[in-house]
Amino acid sequence: MYKVLLVDDERIITDGMSKVIKWESIGSSLIGTAKNGLEAFEKITQNKPDIVISDIKMPGMNGLELVAKVHEHYPEIRFILLSGFSEFDYAKQAMVYGVKHYLLKPCNENTIIEALKEISEELNQEKEREQFINNMQETLENVLPYAKEQWLKEYITNIYENTDSKSYQKLLELDLDISNVRLVLFQIEGPFQVEQLFAIKNIAELNFKSYILSCSVGELILVLVKDDGENSLLYEKIEKIRKNFYQYYQLDCTIAVSETGNISIANKLYKEALDCLNYRFYLGEGSIITKEDIDSQNDDHDQQEFYYDDQKFCRLVKSGCWREVEDEIITFFDYLAELRFDISATKSYVIQLFNSMIRLCDTNSMNSYLTKLQVLLELETIQSMKSFFKDIAEEITDVFFQQTKNRHSAIISRVLEIIKSHIANPQLSLQWVANEMLYMNADYLGKLFKKETGEKFSNYLTRVRIEKAIYMIGNESDVKIFELAEKIGFGENAQYFSQVFKKQTGFTPSEYKRESVQGM
Repeated sequence: MYKVLLVDDERIITDGMSKVIKWESIGSSLIGTAKNGLEAFEKITQNKPDIVISDIKMPGMNGLELVAKVHEHYPEIRFILLSGFSEFDYAKQAMVYGVKHYLLKPCNENTIIEALKEISEELNQEKEREQFINNMQETLENVLPYAKEQWLKEYITNIYENTDSKSYQKLLELDLDISNVRLVLFQIEGPFQVEQLFAIKNIAELNFKSYILSCSVGELILVLVKDDGENSLLYEKIEKIRKNFYQYYQLDCTIAVSETGNISIANKLYKEALDCLNYRFYLGEGSIITKEDIDSQNDDHDQQEFYYDDQKFCRLVKSGCWREVEDEIITFFDYLAELRFDISATKSYVIQLFNSMIRLCDTNSMNSYLTKLQVLLELETIQSMKSFFKDIAEEITDVFFQQTKNRHSAIISRVLEIIKSHIANPQLSLQWVANEMLYMNADYLGKLFKKETGEKFSNYLTRVRIEKAIYMIGNESDVKIFELAEKIGFGENAQYFSQVFKKQTGFTPSEYKRESVQGM
């Protein structure tokens, strides 16, 4: 059972919760109560509870201070915090120390029971995980190399001659005539410890109950399994192994599966599985890769030419528009992934574009980015290269965006001045401003205007005109509708002005004028 401590400066609350909640029914026991954080910490030091249910607002030491102090000395203790305050700041501060349960007063016993059940389940899972890891560590400390594992390791790497394999076959009671076997390779992704390599081997053996042999080869785990002809069942077991390993260690692994063959050609199956494993460059880490994935590549890929316009990409970067640059990067990498050239060829195309991009920078920046070339080259999947490339491209694009931002803002400021001073001109339009006032391309000016203001030119102009009409109606009691239309740029078309006004406000100008007068 998990030990629980109640902390609240209101005696009626601790007494009520003590009596109302049936602690044993939810796998816990109440070991005591405390009226503030100071008293609670003393009892925590003495009794080491598993769970503390505490109010936040208390004299002496409040709940958040108690959480912080307990987390420093006993980080394994879980908290349920109670408060009559709904401000998110309390929950946010508590989350820093791993508190997941924040209950607002008043809360009934069912809410508290549910929180206790969730924490108990978390503690159970953590104990199970710790027990599993401890078991793996104990097994690793006691285990000695097995002769069969050593034989398999050496056999697949072609150390033994045929005569040697026959002698070891007899010595180790190996049956090299077993047909229909597959070789499964596991590669842990990211930094890992020796115990984790051993753990995935152990998990694989438990799931492949009819496995023939297994061993570690460098940083890989190799398992020879009997092929029962049920591919779907085999892949289900492999996926289960991957998920179980991730559950315990939060590490992913990539799995390669060979074709079916006789155990006597295990070295050939090993090379085949290695080829599949290398293919994770395109399929990504955490994949299950078979020979079919490689064979799906068209035979004429090597004959295809890949042409990409580096200058077009560089122009997009210099434009400072990250959205367009990002779309182009996605297109570039997706096409490379689809072609699936030799990995070194694919990397060379990426490096070529990378070099073109960093040459846009000043000398110091370019030299800095050149030092990252080696990092880019050493990345093991096309997705990781794509992510790394995007990060650098976004930095460079933002530099150009900042350089052009002031110039763009000055242009748009001029446009806003023109709108203000020519609001009564019926000819006022994006085309007119671009051609007659600024001598610019109208399409480019329109895109720039929307980017800077967030609105299309026409929408902005209409909104400003209607806002001015509303102002005039409110401040000029005798203004006529046709006069309004002329003063804000609708010319003699008062009817069209009325239609636009109603669409924007829900009223015709006359109705709006009457409403304004009545509201005074």
